[in-house]
Amino acid sequence: MLLFAFVLGIALLLFLILKLRIQAFLALLMSAMVVGILAGLDAKALIQTVQQGMAGTLGFVATVVGLGAMFGAILEHSGGTRAISDFLLKKLGEKKSPLALMLSGLIIAIPVFFDVAFIILVPLVYALQRKTKKSLLLYAIPLLSGLAIAHAFIPPTPGPVVVADMIGADIGWVILIGIITAIPTALVSGLWFGRHISKKIHVMAPKVEKSSVTMAHIPPVSAVFLMVSLPIVLIVLNTVVQNNWIPIENRTFKDMVALLGHPFSALILANVLAWYFLGIRKGFTKKQLHDITTKSLAPAGTIILLTGAGGVFKQVLTDTGAGKVLAISLQELGFPILVFAFLAALLVRVIQGSATVAMITAAGLVAALLENLTLSAGQLACIVIAVASGASMLSHVNDSGFWLVSQYLGLNEKQTFRSWTMMTVWLGLVGFAVVSLLYPFF
Repeated sequence: MLLFAFVLGIALLLFLILKLRIQAFLALLMSAMVVGILAGLDAKALIQTVQQGMAGTLGFVATVVGLGAMFGAILEHSGGTRAISDFLLKKLGEKKSPLALMLSGLIIAIPVFFDVAFIILVPLVYALQRKTKKSLLLYAIPLLSGLAIAHAFIPPTPGPVVVADMIGADIGWVILIGIITAIPTALVSGLWFGRHISKKIHVMAPKVEKSSVTMAHIPPVSAVFLMVSLPIVLIVLNTVVQNNWIPIENRTFKDMVALLGHPFSALILANVLAWYFLGIRKGFTKKQLHDITTKSLAPAGTIILLTGAGGVFKQVLTDTGAGKVLAISLQELGFPILVFAFLAALLVRVIQGSATVAMITAAGLVAALLENLTLSAGQLACIVIAVASGASMLSHVNDSGFWLVSQYLGLNEKQTFRSWTMMTVWLGLVGFAVVSLLYPFF
């Protein structure tokens, strides 16, 4: 009966989102409650489970996603994203411009949302194509690959933060595994596939109006790199110190690192520095900065609510015992948890399109299965990246990213499938292959 409730809950979730077009937040809550009722929870217990799942999930995620959104908005409006890309293009030169664009994507998508970063940087792709007359895809695919990988693999972007919190993975470990996985994934899905597909499909830069993004004077690239790297370095340093990878006996120092290296403190510090050095010092008024950061919380709110609903689904599976039953069934079949995490995210991604919903749903399912397993911090981080890999694969017509790429690159549906969709396939496969190789060593 528990397995039946689980299967029916997933089916209902997909029916509500795909057929009835109900918002994913509401669909997740409704499906979770149906599972709870079918699994035998009474009304009082069900409501308590919903409250517990929502509260337990959002305590960490809401803070990190909100802080990350504000930081990314200041970086975007100050011209920080353009500073990074211009610097890399200048240093690496025209011949290595695909590499420069890929690196730009990897760096910029950590604090800035994928679609915003792409819209800001796509004029550079157009300019390079017009100058070299080569296929637009030679430059666009590496950029898209870098953006997609950072957005899915490297905290403090919302996706991996959400999954890490739901399954109890350490953010520092996720950053380390995410960066290790990102390098070969970007080289294959970005550089190699970009060169390959650009020989098959020759696309000219479309004629578009000048970008509507308003930027102040571009800030020094050294300051921008410092802003972006600061929270990541602090979080990783905290992981290194707290796990005694470097023997340090000074308790005061360890406590200070624990405070500054927590994602809350690290992102608050990054926001304060960005507010002053990229905002006030570059001529923004306090009201402008207030409006920029306030506006950035709108998309963050959607992610936060979706995450909370995913936490409710996870809590229902845990409290009813459905997750435990499913875990035992998979263990008896000899089905590895890493493979389940990847396939669960991939299935939801292909069916309903949203990578965010796929990651949240898969994380809820995986978290319920981990109750009976003892895994190391490194293995939990590998599971996070496995979920991210599955949720990044096979972007097609039900994904807004598919149409965003198609529109800005001037591609028809067939060309978008052959380029963007196949790039996401390589991204997911290589990402999963790398964490599968890493998993046994932790």
